[in-house]
Amino acid sequence: MEFNTNPNATLNEVKSLITYSIFHLDSEDNSSYSIMHRAIIKKYFDAKNVRINYKEQTVDLKIPVGKRKYTGITFECQDLERFLQSCLKKDEKSLNFYQEILNHYNIYHAA
Repeated sequence: MEFNTNPNATLNEVKSLITYSIFHLDSEDNSSYSIMHRAIIKKYFDAKNVRINYKEQTVDLKIPVGKRKYTGITFECQDLERFLQSCLKKDEKSLNFYQEILNHYNIYHAA
């Protein structure tokens, strides 16, 4: 189902949602916003087991290094909002994923 044919508008809406979510994050690890943050990182890195420690500002994840082989990495993320926004891609598959996120949060862009 295609709601938005403007990729830049979709990306801008997702960036706004990321900004909103960072400032309205509750401390619960499985809040819908932290689930969204992990999903964006999983999509970007093709990762699994993504964990974000908001207090320590670190991201733990397993990234693929071969066929069905993953390695764990942890990195510090001083500006989580900017990091998440930098994980957004403009390809069609990613844009459809972002549109699903926007739909989930009931955010519709009037084209």
